[in-house]
Amino acid sequence: MLWGDTKLDLKQLQTQVSEWSGRNFPDGEPWEPVMGLAEEVGELSHAFLKQHQGIRLDEDHEAEMKDAVGDVVIYLADVCHRNGMDLADCVTVAWNEVKQRDWNKHREEHVGD
Repeated sequence: MLWGDTKLDLKQLQTQVSEWSGRNFPDGEPWEPVMGLAEEVGELSHAFLKQHQGIRLDEDHEAEMKDAVGDVVIYLADVCHRNGMDLADCVTVAWNEVKQRDWNKHREEHVGD
């Protein structure tokens, strides 16, 4: 469910994040959003683990996972902005490499690695 905004593509997102980040953290260092990214990956891992374990049922693990995924992408956009990279290009290049891999074909080669 979207709350009032239309879906953004990665270039639009990076543009908007860079504007927001520039206003809110004008003296921010290029490494700082990496720390936020690490924190959000930790939150995502925490939510998945607790859901898998079936504990802390008073928490909405799915909502926490969705929030963390969104925050991860936003921090990645800021990492790219502050370090002169294009998020869409990074994702496109990586996806073009990953989609060529056939893990099922080579699964036996990696058993026990």
